[in-house]
Amino acid sequence: MGLAYVAPIGMQNLFIINTALTQNKSRIYLTALIVIFFDVTLAIACFFGVGAIMKKSPWLEMTVLLIGSITVIYIGSRILCTKSSLDTLTDVNVSVLKVISTACVVTWFNPQALIDGSMMLGAFKATLSANEASKFILGVAVGSTLWFLGISTLIPIIRDKFNHRVLRLINIVCGIVIIFYGIKLHYHFWQIALQF
Repeated sequence: MGLAYVAPIGMQNLFIINTALTQNKSRIYLTALIVIFFDVTLAIACFFGVGAIMKKSPWLEMTVLLIGSITVIYIGSRILCTKSSLDTLTDVNVSVLKVISTACVVTWFNPQALIDGSMMLGAFKATLSANEASKFILGVAVGSTLWFLGISTLIPIIRDKFNHRVLRLINIVCGIVIIFYGIKLHYHFWQIALQF
């Protein structure tokens, strides 16, 4: 789930991909680590913030599960339908402070990222025990780290073969996984609803 959540080609991924296509290794990995920091901190905030509130109210839990499952299925469908393209216009020759501010803004000040993260990760928090929750969010953090470091390592190696089709394939796989998890959340909603 962590990989499927972070892998669809959005602004963070495109920034890292463009950096990996044009910069040296130290700059590529520095950019990846900065993006990982903001991505993981947002995931943790969404997971424990919304998820903790939901645990205290069964009605709120059901509402967020229902809206969250629909949102997650919509996100997956949107990813499947998105036409992937390389953004060759983004300037990645910027200072480290600019990389930090851009990663922060794209992650923490993006209303869509906040809503998507809260609905997706917060809804999952409501379905997990305390022990499962720690493993789940650790998995999301590990997935984010592996993904961003992985593309930072792989892109320079396959630079000549990296194209729109590769981006499209990544989005198709991630879209399907996210839709599957949305259906799982919807099933969990019905399990709780039928108990009332």
